[in-house]
Amino acid sequence: MNPADAFDPLRPRLLRIAYRMLGIVAEAEDVVQEAYLRWHQTDRAAVRDTEAVLVRTVTRLCLDVLKSARVRREEYVGTWLPEPIVDAVEGDDLTLTLMMALERLSPLERAAFLLHDVFGMDFEEVAKAIDRDPAACRQLASRARAHVREARPRFPVSEAQGRELASAFYAASRGGDLRALQALLAQDVVVYSDGGGKAKAALNPIYGREKTLRLFEGLLRMLDANYSQLVHEGFVDGLPAFVTLEQDGTLQTTALGIEDGKVVAIYVTRNPDKLQAVRGLVKDKLPT
Repeated sequence: MNPADAFDPLRPRLLRIAYRMLGIVAEAEDVVQEAYLRWHQTDRAAVRDTEAVLVRTVTRLCLDVLKSARVRREEYVGTWLPEPIVDAVEGDDLTLTLMMALERLSPLERAAFLLHDVFGMDFEEVAKAIDRDPAACRQLASRARAHVREARPRFPVSEAQGRELASAFYAASRGGDLRALQALLAQDVVVYSDGGGKAKAALNPIYGREKTLRLFEGLLRMLDANYSQLVHEGFVDGLPAFVTLEQDGTLQTTALGIEDGKVVAIYVTRNPDKLQAVRGLVKDKLPT
């Protein structure tokens, strides 16, 4: 049998696993391609469960990448956010907020939680994938689950409400209606901005409603009225979001964490390296 015949139907699932592990699409694609090359070199006639073997290969490759990624992220300029995936249907409820929670976990905790809780593998399979015994995998997943539980919204919003709040946020923040913006923000709202040292962005998170309002007030003073062009409305990694072309020519995504009808987190991605896929999605709406 052609190696691709067995591999290609599993590629989307393997990419989802790799992306959830790594948070970077290009790295996930590289891992899956490496798994494909290794699959070519495997004695496939001796393989009883193709999916289990490939998931195991991808997971172990991701763990290797995460070891070096820890060092790179410690050296990262400013706040690191996962690469935004716009309007993707992933088949799970792991939002950008929860992926940020996963960043605080060890690689093994992250792998055990994702494989068991998100992708539905039993602990026997997880144990083989990460080379630990099932009891240890249960403990790893349990610790991860506690962190993730804290990050889950207590009052999740419907898709329609999310879109409505995102639209209102865009109108208020870009139109200069600070009173309307204040009404949308939770008292303890946090702004995370990822420029990666390649686009202007706050180096550290901005905490609290008053500081957030001052941020947007300052932007309005520095820039012309209606300074950004809205090019897409939808979702980024499960959160209500929009894509804009800013006055300086920077493409950015803005995703909103919402609880109880208020914006509790604002995730802004401006690093151009993380926006190549988004640029392709909205290219027809960008100036030539």
